[in-house]
Amino acid sequence: MAPEAEQLSSLSNPLATVDQLSTSSSQLDGVPADLESSLRFAGTQLTQAAGILLRLPQEIIAQAIVIFYRFYIGSEGGSFRINAVKDVSAASLYMTAKISFLPQSTRAVLNVYAYLLSPTSPLRQPSEGTTGKEKPDAESYYLSEGSYHSARTTLLQTESILLRSISFITQVTLPHHLALTYLQTLGVLPLNPTAKSSALAARTLAHLNTALFSPQLLYLTHQPPALAVAAMYLAAREVEVKLPSTEWWEVFDVDRETLGFLVVGLGSCEEWIRSEKEKWTETSCPLTLDELEEEIKREDVENG
Repeated sequence: MAPEAEQLSSLSNPLATVDQLSTSSSQLDGVPADLESSLRFAGTQLTQAAGILLRLPQEIIAQAIVIFYRFYIGSEGGSFRINAVKDVSAASLYMTAKISFLPQSTRAVLNVYAYLLSPTSPLRQPSEGTTGKEKPDAESYYLSEGSYHSARTTLLQTESILLRSISFITQVTLPHHLALTYLQTLGVLPLNPTAKSSALAARTLAHLNTALFSPQLLYLTHQPPALAVAAMYLAAREVEVKLPSTEWWEVFDVDRETLGFLVVGLGSCEEWIRSEKEKWTETSCPLTLDELEEEIKREDVENG
């Protein structure tokens, strides 16, 4: 990533450059841009689900998702045709948890991913024709001792590749706590919150979590204060909470143009997520290298 670690403050993250956003290793390796966006979305879903099953707080899950995104950007970053979504997702979550206050064992992480990648996992079943009541087949996600050691080797190797690719910059500052602090600063989130102020805080955090799925990679293009301000602005409009009539966002070092762009970006996330889910109703998005090769061949045949 562009900035060096020592240049980062406690409220900033390394941001992607224009060149990194315009070209990726995956595209250079023949992955279509729309499929690349789908793979990012699938990786985010997989990381989120794994974090929940591991009972990790959203803070750690969100940091792992940002690390996952960082790995795949730029022509010198990772490629989906070389580094499988499932492997980088697992390595991102394992590494992020390891340097947090809730480290996870390799066995715990791999057991969770073995389940999520099994045919009976909700993530692997088409949306149509499922009732959600199918009983999981334990044999489909049982990790034998031999399989575990093989998967552990892959996990640790991928972690090493991941760290080198992101230049060992593991700092991920999230905007969630900032947003709550800003709301208190503006006087719309009192110490004894009302129903409306609680709804405002909840919607603000919801927008920040939804933004993790953004195809525009908002967490790689904008700093936490800007994301926090945009989520506050959008949430206040939705729950009809009146914010100061002055240009209050400038107090938090955010200009009007940036705010407008982010509000549109955040507001479109939910619709894009719905369309992405509809896109994969008949089959699941490829998470392994073999599945990706099959999907690329299928699209090549369809496109003539």
